[in-house]
Amino acid sequence: MTDLDRLAAAVRELPASCGPVRLIAVDGHAGSGKSTFSAKLADALNEAPVLHLDDLATHQELFDWTERLRSQVLRPFARGDAARYAPYDWTLRRFGPERILHPADVVILEGVGAGRRALRPHLARLLWMDRDAEGSWQRGRHRDGPGLKGFWDGWTAAETRHFAEDPSRPFAHFLVHEFPLGYEVLRNPSVTA
Repeated sequence: MTDLDRLAAAVRELPASCGPVRLIAVDGHAGSGKSTFSAKLADALNEAPVLHLDDLATHQELFDWTERLRSQVLRPFARGDAARYAPYDWTLRRFGPERILHPADVVILEGVGAGRRALRPHLARLLWMDRDAEGSWQRGRHRDGPGLKGFWDGWTAAETRHFAEDPSRPFAHFLVHEFPLGYEVLRNPSVTA
């Protein structure tokens, strides 16, 4: 049994944290591997839905999406209702057609800032992709190519400010280390949650 399998089994045993949902946050620096890990965790959880915070953020609101998440996702989940949100199109720079996200047993919330102070009371668990900022950003820049250099320059400054004001890592229940053949999931020895 892999660490990912053990994590999935442990998540299934957690009490609900937001209405009937066990909301699992995967946070970390941009480029740290959150999306890939979240997809693998979702598979291990029998296709648990994944909500990408990139769908709620915008060019003008890189980190000011908390109220949008509360009103469109958290409050409906708390009532046992489906969430309704319109994902942001980063190319067209506008919100697209509405999507519906039903309150499954487990929903994974993935993105930079998923473990922020305002969200932690709604989370069953917070996971941190434990890759340093510079290594993550270098990986993200390589993935996105030179055409997004200007965006990345602004992003890294905004992300640095965000985590200075509202850090997630100290509150993460688990640290996730990526290796070529899988993941190691460790309890965070310094967790203050």
